[in-house]
Amino acid sequence: MRKLAVCPGSFDPITNGHLDIIRRGAKVFEEVVVTVFNNESKSPLFTVEERKQLLEDSLKDLPNVRVDSSSELLMDYAGDIGATAVIRGLRAVSDFEYEMQITSMNRKLNEDIETLFMMTNTKYSFLSSSMIKEIAKYQGNISGLVPEVVEQALREKYK
Repeated sequence: MRKLAVCPGSFDPITNGHLDIIRRGAKVFEEVVVTVFNNESKSPLFTVEERKQLLEDSLKDLPNVRVDSSSELLMDYAGDIGATAVIRGLRAVSDFEYEMQITSMNRKLNEDIETLFMMTNTKYSFLSSSMIKEIAKYQGNISGLVPEVVEQALREKYK
């Protein structure tokens, strides 16, 4: 059985913190599927297709990483593609409470799929997609916080 993990998120947009978790996960698993899920509680700036393209452009140097999207429940999707694990990033203690609730429910839905938490590199521990969008909206400097392709896409969105 191959070691396949799902790295889920809304990725609106992808940040260097996300990339850090994905790259590290790609060292642990034979294959990582980075999956864009549309979070109904958020108002996305980018379409699912745009987010997928930004991810593909940002991850093209990783041969064992592919990008997908889904509107299924995460655990249904993970089971459908044969994943054995879900990779989640943690920035701070506040993330842990939220992630613990989700992981407990996911375990109830499919106890065969493990959730693995990776602590974000400390240089990205303050970073969030919503913060990036807010800074970009007012033409603030986001270089070094997101891939260059994302920086360009944000400039276009906020012209």
